[in-house]
Amino acid sequence: MDEDIRGRVHDLDVTVWVGKAGPDAVVDELDGQLADRELVKLKFLRSARAGADVGTLADGLADDVDAEVVDTRGNTAVLRR
Repeated sequence: MDEDIRGRVHDLDVTVWVGKAGPDAVVDELDGQLADRELVKLKFLRSARAGADVGTLADGLADDVDAEVVDTRGNTAVLRR
């Protein structure tokens, strides 16, 4: 990840929260946000993770919206198109 992207990722606010309804519940919202901006930061709440790894959940969402995972840290992930 280049320095420009790294700085922008750090400064991003979380705009998509994945909760107990799981990743499928946010696909449309995430798709719409990625249509409007290059980077979107997601936070996976404990109830959404259900023992799954954040990277795996983020990869699945990225596949669903034709995007790529730029970064994962803790319970957050950043996707871009």
